[in-house]
Amino acid sequence: MVPVFCRYFLSDAANQWEALQAVLQKEPSCAVSVVQQPPLDGSKIALWVYLTSEPNAAYKHYWTAGAGVSCGKSERQMKTLLKSYEADLVGKGCTLASDCIRTWIFVQNVDVNYAGIVKARRENFLGQGLTESTHYIASTGIEGRHADPKIHVLFDAYAVKGLQPGQVTYLHALSHLSPTALYGVTFERGTSVEYGDRRHLFISGTASIDHRGEVVHVGDVREQTRRMWENVEKLLEEGKAGFEDVAQMIVYLRDASDYPVVRALFAKRFPDTPIQFVVAAVCRPAWLIEMECIAIVANSNSSYESF
Repeated sequence: MVPVFCRYFLSDAANQWEALQAVLQKEPSCAVSVVQQPPLDGSKIALWVYLTSEPNAAYKHYWTAGAGVSCGKSERQMKTLLKSYEADLVGKGCTLASDCIRTWIFVQNVDVNYAGIVKARRENFLGQGLTESTHYIASTGIEGRHADPKIHVLFDAYAVKGLQPGQVTYLHALSHLSPTALYGVTFERGTSVEYGDRRHLFISGTASIDHRGEVVHVGDVREQTRRMWENVEKLLEEGKAGFEDVAQMIVYLRDASDYPVVRALFAKRFPDTPIQFVVAAVCRPAWLIEMECIAIVANSNSSYESF
């Protein structure tokens, strides 16, 4: 097994950055994401590693991690990051619309800076042909910061070269969640990638929302957690999967004092699933909790190459 992507969750990036960089220089090379999102178990650092073995040469998997620029406000930074990423994809024979599967956007002071992110992404996507009538990209947009306070936006992404038409489908669960464009944002609720031997489901950051795009159970973290689970479950079901297929979860809490309650709920329902709980405000203040996950389902489809 070889690491292809990892993310370090730091409690205090400004004071941990240099020490971590010294360690990383000695480690095997892979795409490395570093974000200040304090682990809620009291540790100073947590690590998520994505490993693969014997990848099929029919596909090229491109992980982008830790992209950030220090000039301008959040809108300008997001525009710059997307243009740079698109140029990088073109250099690999890919495009944003055809090959990018998933993005993560970490926003310093999300309550203030998220609006600039939304505007920049919407305008950029329009120019790339990514619209409500075509498709967007699965994503998480959440509080997170770099050691450099001038960097307002951090960007991670995952793209796959070599996929055929039909291998990628988008998950909506419209009985429970609204189209994101209904409230002015531009991302997919989830993306399914089908290979000959398996199916990968990337579930975007998902909160307690209904089919009208409204926050459900304002002020009640227990009920928000349950509604969030219900929403994620519907997305997984649409992709012919379930919680039993989930390989990992990341759970974001606005208020650290909610951790004991939320941890107990997750421990009861998902005792064996790898879960990382971090402090990170969601894009609307009324959302107390958000989660994302990746599911992997066995598949047999001779039309496509195996993973």
